Amino acid sequence: MRLISLLVAALAVCILFDSCKQREAKIESGYKGWTTYAGSKDGARYSTSEVITLANVANLKQAWVYSSNDKDTAGRTQNQCNPIMIDGMLYGSTPKLKLFSLNAATGKQNWLFDPASVDTVGRNQPMAYYKVNRGVVYWQDADGNNRRVFYNVGSKVYCIDVVNGKPVSNFGDGGYLDMTENVGREIHSFVASTTPGIIYKDVLIMGVRVAESEDAAPAPIRAYDALTGKLLWSFNTIPHPGEKGYETWENKDAWKHLGGANNWAGMSLDERRGIVYIPTGSIGGDFYGGNRKGQNLYANSLIALNAATGKYIWHFQFVHHDLWDRDLPANPNLVTIVHNGKMVDIVAQITKHGYIFMFDRVTGVPIFPINEKGVPTNGLPGEQPWPTQPIPSLPKPFARQKFAPEDVTDLSPETNKDMMEKYLRVKNRVMFAPPSKEGGWIFPGFDGGGEWGGAAVDQQTKIMYINSSELPWAQVMIDVPKTNSNDHSLAGAGSAIYNQRCIACHGADLKGNGFTIPSLVKLEKKYNELQVKSIIDNGRNMMPSFKALPDGEKKALLTFLLKIPEKEAVGPTVRVGAQPAEKPDQAGLLQAPYTMAGYNRFVDKDGYPGIKPPWGTLNAVDLTSGKLLWKVPLGEFAALTKKGIPITGTENYGGPLVTKGGLVFIAATKDEKIRAFDKKTGKVVWEAKLPAAGYATPACYEIDGRQYIVIACGGGKIGSPSGDSYVAFSF
Repeated sequence: MRLISLLVAALAVCILFDSCKQREAKIESGYKGWTTYAGSKDGARYSTSEVITLANVANLKQAWVYSSNDKDTAGRTQNQCNPIMIDGMLYGSTPKLKLFSLNAATGKQNWLFDPASVDTVGRNQPMAYYKVNRGVVYWQDADGNNRRVFYNVGSKVYCIDVVNGKPVSNFGDGGYLDMTENVGREIHSFVASTTPGIIYKDVLIMGVRVAESEDAAPAPIRAYDALTGKLLWSFNTIPHPGEKGYETWENKDAWKHLGGANNWAGMSLDERRGIVYIPTGSIGGDFYGGNRKGQNLYANSLIALNAATGKYIWHFQFVHHDLWDRDLPANPNLVTIVHNGKMVDIVAQITKHGYIFMFDRVTGVPIFPINEKGVPTNGLPGEQPWPTQPIPSLPKPFARQKFAPEDVTDLSPETNKDMMEKYLRVKNRVMFAPPSKEGGWIFPGFDGGGEWGGAAVDQQTKIMYINSSELPWAQVMIDVPKTNSNDHSLAGAGSAIYNQRCIACHGADLKGNGFTIPSLVKLEKKYNELQVKSIIDNGRNMMPSFKALPDGEKKALLTFLLKIPEKEAVGPTVRVGAQPAEKPDQAGLLQAPYTMAGYNRFVDKDGYPGIKPPWGTLNAVDLTSGKLLWKVPLGEFAALTKKGIPITGTENYGGPLVTKGGLVFIAATKDEKIRAFDKKTGKVVWEAKLPAAGYATPACYEIDGRQYIVIACGGGKIGSPSGDSYVAFSF
C-alpha cells in the first residue's frame, strides 16, 4: 500500500510538473506584445520580452519622442493613457483626447483624430480641460475586414477605423456610443468613460465613471456588439426587484434614485472561460449612508459575469456600506498559482486600503481566509454603519495600516510640533471609524494605497509588484448649511446648489484645500461668466463635468459664485432646495444632511506629507505564499536628499510593468522620472528624467528585435506641470 501511495504521489508531481511546463509555454507566447490596456486581458502588465535585461539596462536611451502640442500651458491637462501596439502601430490619446496612430518604432504620426471637430461632441463646444482616457481597445472581425479602435471621450465611446482614423459611421449613433443612454432612468449628474472596456470575441464590455454625490447616475455594466454598436446585455450593479442582491437593501426603492456602484477602474477577462471580472466603486453619496442603509450590493465588489450574456456567476464585497470612498481602484490580475499542491487559477484584487484579496476564478472561494473584523459603529444621526469589514489573512498588506501619534512627521522639531497640533484635532484614528464631526484619518488616503495604475504580476514567478502612496487625508463632516427659505433670489438658489454639489470639495468657506482643489473666493476677479460656465460643463482637474445640471441651476450657481447683480442674472426657473434625508426632492433624489468639509491631504507648510517616510513605495508580494518580499521608496525629493535625509518616496499615480528580463519599470512619481528596478531585490538599476511626470503605466513591445518601453508624460496632477508627450526608450 505504501508503494502504491508513493507511486500515486509521484504521478501527481509529474502531472503537476507537466501542467506547469505547458503553462510556461503558453506564457511565453501570450505576453510578447502590448495589444490591450494593461498589456493583456488578464491585467498582468507583464512582458516576456528580455532584450532589455539587468545586464544591459544601463544602456537604455531615448528612442523617440512624440508631442501632440495640445497641453494646457496653465498646467490643467493630464495624460494617463497606457497605449497599445498592434501590427507595428501605436494607438493612444493626447491630453485633449485626440486619438493617434504612430509608427511604434519611430514615433512618426500616421493619423490623428480630433473629437472636437465632430459635431457629436458638445455641438462643437471646446473640449474639457480634464477628461481622462486611460487607454484604448482594439478589435477586428474574423476576416480582418473591420479593424477598429474604441476609445472614450467623456460620455462617448468612439469607434475609429484604424486605416483612416475616421469614425465608423454605421456603428452606434454615427460612429459612437452614448453612455448616458440605457441606464434605466433620467440622469441628473455626469457620466463619463475613463478606463477602457474590454473585448470578448465580438462583444465590447463597458463601465463608466459617475458622480459620487447623492444625485449619482446609475451605472449598469453594458455590453455592445463590436460591429454594430447594438446593446447586447446589461447588468444592474444596484439590483432591481427580483435580481440577486436586491434583498440586501433596506430601502427597496434604492434602485430608483441612487447611483454609483460603477466600474470606472477597468476589468479583466478569462478569455478561455468567458468570464469577465468587474470591480466597482461606492454608492453615491460617498460619506453619509443614512439614505442607503444595508450592505449596498454590488458597490465595492468584484463581480464575475458571463462575458457573453452578462449572467451573474459570483461576487465578493470588499467594504460593506462604504463611508470612506473605498472604491476598488484598478482592474484585477489573473494568474495561476500552486495552492495546496494543486494548480489554481486565481483572481487577485488590490484595494485602496492596501490589501490584496485572492479568489478562485471559477467559484469565488477565497484562496486565503478572509476574516470579518468588528469595526466602530458610532455613526452620525440617521447613519447605520456596518458592524464588520473583511480583512484578508494573506497576502500581507502592501501599505501601512495605522497612523498613530508616533508616526507624525519629524523632518524638524518645528514641523513635528505644528503637524502634531493638527493631528490631534482629528479624533478618530482607526480604520473604518465612521465619518464624524470630530474627524477621522483616512490612511492610506482617498487615493490609496492602491490606485488606478494597478499592479503587475510576473506570470512565471507569481510575484505581484504594486506601488503605493502613503499619505493621510483628514475626513471631517459638517452639517449641510441650511437654505434660507425666504431668499428667493438667484444668488440664494445658487447658494443652495453650492451646498448640495460643491461644498464637499471646495468647503463651506469656498477656499478649497490650497493644494489640489482651488479656492473660489473672489472668483469673479479671475474668470468671467462664460469661462466659469465652461468649467462647470466640462470639468477641470479633479472636478467632474456638471453639464447635466439644468440651465436654471447653472445660472443660479454662476450668480452666487461670481456675485452677478440680480438685474443681470436673468435665467429660467430654478428647481433647488435640499429636502430632509428621508424625503426625495422633485427629481426623486435623496439629499444628505451632512457633507464632508473637503478633501484635505495632511501636508506640512512645504507640501511634504505629515507622516514619517516612506511616502511612496514599490512592493513585491509573493502570491503563492502571501509574503511581502520587499518594500522600497518610490520617488525622491531632491531638496530633502541634499539635506542628508534618506530617500522618502513621493505620492505616485500610475502603475508598474514587469518583464522576463528581470526588471520592473515604473514612472508615476512627482519627481518626473522613470525607473527600472531589479525585480528580485528592489534596487534601482536605471532611471531617466521625463519631460513631465509620467502619471500613467508604461507599455512594452518588440519590433525587429528591439524592445521598447513607452510612457505617457502628462503631468498635471498634485501641482506638477502639464506635458503632452510620449517617450520611448530602447537601444
